[in-house]
Amino acid sequence: MEAKDPTILFLGDSITAGYGLEKEQAYPALIEKALVADGLNLTVINGGLSGETTAGGLRRLRWVMQRPIDILVIALGANDGLRGLAVEDIEKNLHDMILTARKLQPDIKILLLEVYAPPNMGEAYRAEFDQIYPRLAEAHATALLPFFLEGVAGVRSLNQADGIHPNPEGQKRLAANILGGLRPLLSEK
Repeated sequence: MEAKDPTILFLGDSITAGYGLEKEQAYPALIEKALVADGLNLTVINGGLSGETTAGGLRRLRWVMQRPIDILVIALGANDGLRGLAVEDIEKNLHDMILTARKLQPDIKILLLEVYAPPNMGEAYRAEFDQIYPRLAEAHATALLPFFLEGVAGVRSLNQADGIHPNPEGQKRLAANILGGLRPLLSEK
C-alpha cells in the first residue's frame, strides 16, 4: 500500500501568519520548502491569524479541519499570556483543541509549540503558565516542542522593529526549531 502524502496544519497567531512579511517568509512556508527539498510531497496549511488566542483557535478549529489533516501544529497561547488571561482557561482551551482534533480525525498527530508567559505578568502567573504545555503533552501523549521561540525571542537582529514579530531571518530560525519537532512525526507516517 502506497503512503499517503501528509497534510500539516499550523494553527497559530501573528507569528505563524508571518506578520509584516510575505507569506513565503513565514515559518510554515519555509518548513514546506525544506520538507519538499527532503523529497516529501505534502500540503502545508498556514492557519495563522494575527491576534489569535487559544479561545479563538478553538472556535476556528472545526472550520480549518474540514479536510483531512495528518499533523496539527498548535502554536497558540502567546496572546493569552500577553493579555493575562486565566491560566486555567488557556489550558482548558488547548485541552479542548486536542480532544476536538482527535474526535474529528482520530489518527491525527499533534505537536504543541510551547510558549512562555511574558515577564511583566509577575512570577506567580509565569510559573503557573509555563506548566501548561508540558502538562498537556504528558496528559494527552502529544509531541511537545519546548519554547519554539528559542534563539529568536528577545534577539533584536531576528525581530522586526516591534521586537515581537520575527523578521525573515528570525522566521528561518523558527522553521529550523520546529522542523526538529516535526520530522519525528513525519517519520511515523
